[in-house]
Amino acid sequence: MIFLKEMKDALLHLLFPHTCAGCGSDNLPLHSTLCLHCLHALPETFFASLPGNPAEKIFLGRLPLQAASAQYYFTKASLVQHLMHQLKYKGNRDLGYQLGRLMGEQLLSSGRFHVHALIPLPLYPAKEKRRGFNQATVLCEGMAEAMHIPVLSEAVQRPEHTETQTKKGRVERWINMEGKFIVARPEQLQHQHVLLVDDVVTTGATLESCGSKLLQVPGLQLSLATLCIAAR
Repeated sequence: MIFLKEMKDALLHLLFPHTCAGCGSDNLPLHSTLCLHCLHALPETFFASLPGNPAEKIFLGRLPLQAASAQYYFTKASLVQHLMHQLKYKGNRDLGYQLGRLMGEQLLSSGRFHVHALIPLPLYPAKEKRRGFNQATVLCEGMAEAMHIPVLSEAVQRPEHTETQTKKGRVERWINMEGKFIVARPEQLQHQHVLLVDDVVTTGATLESCGSKLLQVPGLQLSLATLCIAAR
């Protein structure tokens, strides 16, 4: 019986290989997308438990936030960049879900993020359709499992296409994003503390634009969380 089980497991692995999204190793926990080596190699910031951290400083004087955090440092040609590519362009939703769960666990344990709901930063519809999903929503789904709060994926909409932000400065990014977000049902968000979630923060212009629109809802309190932050 043991031999038959080993043969079955070997055949399943051959047909449906379970390999690490980071390094390609097949030596990883059964329900993980990352091996233990890659999990330990992720460059954590530990911002969640640190008031006045660099993620919060990005928005000083720009948004009245309750708290902000970013889980990992992002640098070019790094493990984190590789994982971001796997999530956004290779459709690895299981990876996004696991990374979101790790984010949620850290935010919950910090004791600083007493939020009622998660709001993923929206993509405009054509881009989401082309990609097949919104990576921020996948992160939120993993976070929701750890934090036991709902994901309001339709709370904010982004009906218009915007030019890529990659080569724009901070002021250009803000102008590019101004007025691009709509709060769909503001009455559901009144007097709620919500957590706006995205995959990466650089200048913060996109999150600032969306957050500013959310803060027009009466009584709403806002916190932010991203998977990673551009290292400086």
